[in-house]
Amino acid sequence: MTAAPPEVLAELQELRVRVPYLTGAMVASTDGLVIAHLLANAEPDGVAALTAAALGVGARLTDAVGHGGFRELLVNGEFGYVATYAAGTASVLTLLATADANVGRLNIEARRACPRLGALIDGALQRQRQA
Repeated sequence: MTAAPPEVLAELQELRVRVPYLTGAMVASTDGLVIAHLLANAEPDGVAALTAAALGVGARLTDAVGHGGFRELLVNGEFGYVATYAAGTASVLTLLATADANVGRLNIEARRACPRLGALIDGALQRQRQA
Protein backbone atom coordinates (compact mmCIF):
# COMPACT_ATOMS: atom_id res chain seq x y z
CA MET A 1 0.00 0.00 0.00
CA THR A 2 1.51 3.30 -1.05
CA ALA A 3 -0.50 5.63 1.20
CA ALA A 4 -3.09 5.01 3.85
CA PRO A 5 -6.51 6.58 3.33
CA PRO A 6 -6.73 9.77 5.45
CA GLU A 7 -9.65 8.21 7.32
CA VAL A 8 -7.23 5.69 8.86
CA LEU A 9 -5.24 8.41 10.59
CA ALA A 10 -8.50 10.14 11.59
CA GLU A 11 -9.69 6.90 13.21
CA LEU A 12 -6.44 6.66 15.19
CA GLN A 13 -6.85 10.25 16.34
CA GLU A 14 -10.42 9.52 17.46
CA LEU A 15 -9.20 6.52 19.45
CA ARG A 16 -6.74 8.77 21.30
CA VAL A 17 -9.65 11.01 22.25
CA ARG A 18 -11.98 8.18 23.30
CA VAL A 19 -9.49 6.09 25.30
CA PRO A 20 -7.99 7.77 28.37
CA TYR A 21 -4.30 7.00 28.98
CA LEU A 22 -3.74 5.89 25.38
CA THR A 23 -0.19 6.94 24.49
CA GLY A 24 0.11 5.63 20.94
CA ALA A 25 -1.75 4.00 18.09
CA MET A 26 -0.61 2.30 14.91
CA VAL A 27 -2.03 0.40 12.00
CA ALA A 28 0.45 -1.94 10.33
CA SER A 29 0.26 -4.56 7.64
CA THR A 30 0.29 -8.16 8.77
CA ASP A 31 3.82 -8.43 7.36
CA GLY A 32 5.12 -5.60 9.56
CA LEU A 33 4.96 -2.45 7.45
CA VAL A 34 3.67 0.82 8.91
CA ILE A 35 0.39 2.00 7.37
CA ALA A 36 -0.39 4.89 9.74
CA HIS A 37 0.69 5.81 13.25
CA LEU A 38 0.48 8.21 16.15
CA LEU A 39 3.58 7.15 18.07
CA ALA A 40 5.66 9.75 19.86
CA ASN A 41 7.85 7.67 22.16
CA ALA A 42 8.37 4.55 20.06
CA GLU A 43 10.01 3.87 16.72
CA PRO A 44 7.17 3.04 14.25
CA ASP A 45 9.08 0.61 12.00
CA GLY A 46 10.31 -1.36 15.01
CA VAL A 47 6.86 -1.51 16.60
CA ALA A 48 5.34 -2.64 13.29
CA ALA A 49 7.93 -5.40 12.89
CA LEU A 50 7.43 -6.60 16.47
CA THR A 51 3.67 -6.47 15.98
CA ALA A 52 3.99 -8.77 12.97
CA ALA A 53 6.10 -11.19 15.01
CA ALA A 54 3.57 -11.15 17.88
CA LEU A 55 0.76 -11.65 15.39
CA GLY A 56 2.54 -14.71 14.03
CA VAL A 57 2.98 -16.23 17.48
CA GLY A 58 -0.61 -15.38 18.48
CA ALA A 59 -2.02 -16.90 15.30
CA ARG A 60 0.02 -20.08 15.72
CA LEU A 61 -1.02 -20.36 19.37
CA THR A 62 -4.74 -19.95 18.72
CA ASP A 63 -4.48 -22.46 15.87
CA ALA A 64 -2.51 -24.97 17.96
CA VAL A 65 -5.13 -25.03 20.70
CA GLY A 66 -8.07 -25.04 18.30
CA HIS A 67 -9.35 -21.54 19.07
CA GLY A 68 -9.57 -20.36 15.46
CA GLY A 69 -8.08 -17.31 13.81
CA PHE A 70 -6.23 -14.53 15.57
CA ARG A 71 -8.38 -11.71 16.96
CA GLU A 72 -6.38 -9.88 19.63
CA LEU A 73 -3.39 -9.98 21.93
CA LEU A 74 -2.80 -8.02 25.15
CA VAL A 75 0.62 -7.61 26.73
CA ASN A 76 0.75 -6.15 30.23
CA GLY A 77 4.13 -4.66 31.08
CA GLU A 78 5.33 -3.02 34.25
CA PHE A 79 4.53 0.46 32.92
CA GLY A 80 1.60 -0.20 30.62
CA TYR A 81 -0.13 -2.18 27.93
CA VAL A 82 0.46 -3.11 24.32
CA ALA A 83 -2.68 -4.39 22.64
CA THR A 84 -2.89 -5.73 19.08
CA TYR A 85 -6.13 -6.44 17.21
CA ALA A 86 -6.90 -7.95 13.81
CA ALA A 87 -8.21 -5.21 11.50
CA GLY A 88 -9.45 -6.70 8.25
CA THR A 89 -7.55 -9.25 6.23
CA ALA A 90 -4.27 -7.40 5.77
CA SER A 91 -3.71 -5.20 8.81
CA VAL A 92 -3.53 -4.97 12.59
CA LEU A 93 -4.21 -2.20 15.07
CA THR A 94 -1.70 -1.78 17.89
CA LEU A 95 -2.45 0.47 20.85
CA LEU A 96 -0.09 1.59 23.60
CA ALA A 97 -1.50 2.66 26.97
CA THR A 98 -0.19 3.48 30.42
CA ALA A 99 -0.71 1.20 33.40
CA ASP A 100 -3.61 3.46 34.48
CA ALA A 101 -5.64 2.61 31.38
CA ASN A 102 -9.00 0.91 31.70
CA VAL A 103 -8.37 -2.28 29.69
CA GLY A 104 -12.09 -2.89 29.23
CA ARG A 105 -12.52 0.52 27.62
CA LEU A 106 -9.41 -0.03 25.53
CA ASN A 107 -10.81 -3.33 24.24
CA ILE A 108 -14.29 -1.96 23.54
CA GLU A 109 -13.03 1.02 21.56
CA ALA A 110 -10.46 -1.04 19.63
CA ARG A 111 -13.00 -3.72 18.77
CA ARG A 112 -15.33 -1.02 17.43
CA ALA A 113 -12.57 0.63 15.40
CA CYS A 114 -11.15 -2.52 13.81
CA PRO A 115 -14.01 -3.25 11.38
CA ARG A 116 -13.88 0.35 10.14
CA LEU A 117 -10.08 0.29 9.80
CA GLY A 118 -10.14 -3.09 8.12
CA ALA A 119 -12.76 -1.96 5.59
CA LEU A 120 -10.76 1.19 4.77
CA ILE A 121 -7.48 -0.64 4.30
CA ASP A 122 -8.88 -3.70 2.55
CA GLY A 123 -10.83 -1.38 0.22
CA ALA A 124 -7.72 0.66 -0.56
CA LEU A 125 -5.74 -2.49 -1.31
CA GLN A 126 -8.48 -3.78 -3.59
CA ARG A 127 -8.62 -0.48 -5.52
CA GLN A 128 -4.83 -0.52 -5.79
CA ARG A 129 -4.89 -4.01 -7.31
CA GLN A 130 -7.54 -2.98 -9.84
CA ALA A 131 -5.61 0.10 -10.98
